[in-house]
Amino acid sequence: MKNKQKRYFGTDGIRGTVGKFPITPDFMLKLGWAAGKVFSREGNGRNKILIGKDTRISGYMFEAALEAGVTAAGVDINLTGPMPTPAIAYLTRTLRAQAGIVISASHNAFEDNGIKFFSSEGTKLADDIELAIEDLLSEDMSTVTPQSLGKATRINDAAGRYIEFCKSTVGSSLKFNGLKIVVDCAHGSTYHIAPAVFEELGAKVTAIGVSPDGLNINEQSGSTSPESLAAAVVEQQADLGIAFDGDGDRVIMVDHLGSIVDGDEILYVMARDRRRQSIDFGGVVGTAMSNLGLELALDALDVPFTRTRVGDRYVLQEMLERRWNLGGESSGHIICLDKISTGDGIVSALQALAAVVHCDQPLSDLRSKMRKLPQSMVNVKVAHGTQIGDNEAVKNAVSDVESKLGKNGRVLLRPSGTEPVLRVMVEGEDLEAVDRLAQELSDLVAAEVGSPA
Repeated sequence: MKNKQKRYFGTDGIRGTVGKFPITPDFMLKLGWAAGKVFSREGNGRNKILIGKDTRISGYMFEAALEAGVTAAGVDINLTGPMPTPAIAYLTRTLRAQAGIVISASHNAFEDNGIKFFSSEGTKLADDIELAIEDLLSEDMSTVTPQSLGKATRINDAAGRYIEFCKSTVGSSLKFNGLKIVVDCAHGSTYHIAPAVFEELGAKVTAIGVSPDGLNINEQSGSTSPESLAAAVVEQQADLGIAFDGDGDRVIMVDHLGSIVDGDEILYVMARDRRRQSIDFGGVVGTAMSNLGLELALDALDVPFTRTRVGDRYVLQEMLERRWNLGGESSGHIICLDKISTGDGIVSALQALAAVVHCDQPLSDLRSKMRKLPQSMVNVKVAHGTQIGDNEAVKNAVSDVESKLGKNGRVLLRPSGTEPVLRVMVEGEDLEAVDRLAQELSDLVAAEVGSPA
C-alpha cells in the first residue's frame, strides 16, 4: 500500500478553491464518513474526532458537512469552533480523541479552504491511514443504525485550555513585564488566543488583524504580509512585533526598527539561547531553501545543521529520526518538538521572546548575530515531469556557478510542487553577483529544458 499513489492528500492535507472539486460540501460529507470509518477501527469503545476551523466563511459549510459524515459513521465529535491548527493537535492528544480535523487553507486567501488531519498523538497522519481513507471514498456511503449514530458536543473551554498550554511552554517564572509588542493575527484563528497569551505573561499588547469577517483572513496582514505590522511597530514605538498566518502555525517577527525577522533568523535566536543555557536540543533541521547564513551562524555556535526537502512534513520526519528538537522553514513554520508535536506560531514566538528576556537584548541585536546571505530565485517554465539530472550543459553550468561562489555560496535547482516551473536559486555573499549568476543560469536552463510560454 505504501507504493500506492495518493489521489487527494498532498504534503499538507487536502486544499483547493471552494466550490471546485474536491473542496465541495458533498466531498466533505463523504470524507467525514470515510475518516470516521477508518478511525473507528483505531479506538476502543466510544470513538471521537475533534473538529476545529479557522475564520474563513466556508468553514461553517464544511464543518456541517464533516459533522454529518463523521456521525453517520457512528463516531462522536467534539467541536471547538475557530482554533489554531496546532491547538487542535494539542487538544486531540489531551482529550484522547482518535483524530483531529482542521478546516483551513492556512496562509491562503478566503477563496480557498482545506482539510488537515492529526493522529491521536497530535502528529500528521501516516501514509497508510491517508490511503485507507482514500480507499473508502470510492465506496458507497452507508449510515450506521440510528442507535449507533455519533453525537456532536461543543467544547466551550477549548481556547482557555490552549492558552494555558502555550503559557506553560516558557515556564512559570518567566515574565514579559515591560515588553511592548504588536501582535498581528491576520484576522485568522489566533485572533482570540494570541493577544491573551502575551498579555497574561505580562507584555503590553497592541493587537491588529483581530476582526475576522469570514472574508479578510490573511488579507494584507499576518506572516505573509508583515509590512503593516512593521509600520505599526515603528508607529507604536514597540519593542517588537509578531505576525501569525491564518491558522496560526507560522510566525514572522519584526524588530523595533521595523525590520522583518524571518523563520531562519527566529530559529537561530532560539538555538543560540538554548546553547547559552546548555539545553541539549541535538541540532537544527532546515530545508533546501534555508538561508546559508543560518547554516554558517549555527556552525559558529557548534550546532549541527541538516537540510531536508521543502515542507514541514519532511522537517518533522528528519527531526524525529535524529531526535533533534528544533527545525523549520524560512516561511516561519517552526517546530519545537520538546514543546509540541507540530509547528506552532504562538509557541515559537514565545521561545523567541524568552530569548529576548534571557539575554536582556533587543531582538534586533539577537538577529544581527546571524548574517543572511543574498538569495536570488528565478522561475523557469518547464513541462510537467521535466528531469534535468542528465543534462550535461545544465550540470556544467551549475558547477561553474558554484566555483565562482566559493564556500559561502550555493546553487539550488528545484521543481515546484504546485506549478510547471523549475526554481533556479543562487545564494552568495555579493547581491549583484548573485542576481547576475541566477539570471545567466536560468537563461541556460530555459534554453536547455524550458517550455514555450
